[in-house]
Amino acid sequence: MIPPILFIPGFMQPADAWAAVAERLDPPKALLDHREHSFEGRLGEIAAAGPGALLVGYSLGGRLALRAALRDPGRYAGLVTVGVTAGIEEPAERAARAEADERLASWIEAAPIEDVVAIWERQPLFADQAEALVEQQRAGRLAQDPRALALLLRTAGQGVLEPVWHELLTFQLPMLAVAGGRDEGYVSAAEKMADTAPNAKAQIVENAGHAAHLQRPDELASIISVFREGLD
Repeated sequence: MIPPILFIPGFMQPADAWAAVAERLDPPKALLDHREHSFEGRLGEIAAAGPGALLVGYSLGGRLALRAALRDPGRYAGLVTVGVTAGIEEPAERAARAEADERLASWIEAAPIEDVVAIWERQPLFADQAEALVEQQRAGRLAQDPRALALLLRTAGQGVLEPVWHELLTFQLPMLAVAGGRDEGYVSAAEKMADTAPNAKAQIVENAGHAAHLQRPDELASIISVFREGLD
């Protein structure tokens, strides 16, 4: 019997950011619509929604899925991450990122959501996305609460989270680390995670950047389907 899938969205994304992938996959499946906006709150939501499931998470959602699985690997059937790293290993680099995230969080919680979204959309990370795709995501981003986004950055940002590379050394849950071919930093991270965890593989989605689930939903759905079938 194939496991259900629990899709976990990224920062500033609603649950239906995964819809284009999910609709191409057989049930059972669920899109997690977060109501909590802290690290522990979201891990609690994943744990409550995901017993027996294959966790599939993008970017921040993938970081959370990874840590949920590391915390309680027996609770889940497997893990797929998209555009994820197991953390910033260099302490000075991590501290600098934490300071930058705190400055961003302070600005976000005091700014109109329209300004937050306008700045977020112009990140170099998303530079390869077509304008139509950026527009497609805008309504979901504009629906976010700036105070909730600030709290999430402060508790689940890459600077504040300890790296978990050492935990991957003994992580036995089946894992697939996915990255878009144009997302070079995360390609390296996916390959490193696959080389580190005993039961992990990496898969690169060509002609995609950071948001492979939005840019190449057909291919990503196929990748997830094959991986899921192997868990049966």
